[in-house]
Amino acid sequence: MVPTTVSLARRRYRCSMLPMPSSGELRRRLPRLLLGLVLFGIGIAVMVVADLGLSPWDVLHQGISRRTGIPIGTMGIITGLLVLLLWIPLRERVGLGTILNVLLIGIVVDLSLLVLPGSVEPLWLRWLLMFSGTVVIAIGSGLYIGVGLGPGPRDGLMTGLARRGIPISVARGSIEITVLAIGWLLGGTVGVGTVVFAFGVGPLVSVFLPRLTMTPLYDYQEPDPGRYEGAL
Repeated sequence: MVPTTVSLARRRYRCSMLPMPSSGELRRRLPRLLLGLVLFGIGIAVMVVADLGLSPWDVLHQGISRRTGIPIGTMGIITGLLVLLLWIPLRERVGLGTILNVLLIGIVVDLSLLVLPGSVEPLWLRWLLMFSGTVVIAIGSGLYIGVGLGPGPRDGLMTGLARRGIPISVARGSIEITVLAIGWLLGGTVGVGTVVFAFGVGPLVSVFLPRLTMTPLYDYQEPDPGRYEGAL
């Protein structure tokens, strides 16, 4: 029996990689994807400089960074690669956006911290940087998620667990509390910025995402922006 186009497409869709978009779609979506990831990385770096607290995953990255001397962005790349290994039993599909997410955000964080000051004063400026970083991350997230080229490693982990019967709120909460606690014990910065990020980035992404979303390419579950966890 000769496979039909539909059956071939279904087989391709079931493989571990999402299908590569057409060249025309890639030209439309790739610049927005790259811009979103660059903004995301800059937002993280700005919050590091503010030194008022980071997102749970970035607290973990910073804590390990302070213990090992590995730059925080590089630590984010390593963590992202390790999280991707957890996708194997969950049978999550990797997209172009997933791969670029793992690599580009961390590179941008490290490069940004090379040119930004190590610390700033006065306190009002640190607060301004903290809020600005959160907003920039939310805009970057809207651009990145909106192109629909594959979920980030951490979001994919949570949606994968949700598809196996674990409520996404439980998966998100338990994972984030765990990485936050480990990061704090290792010396990562937990503070008001952590709280602002936890409660602010989801509503902000919900504002930006509808305005930045393109026509979906794939029929897979995107992360709920209301439950967005940051650092993808």
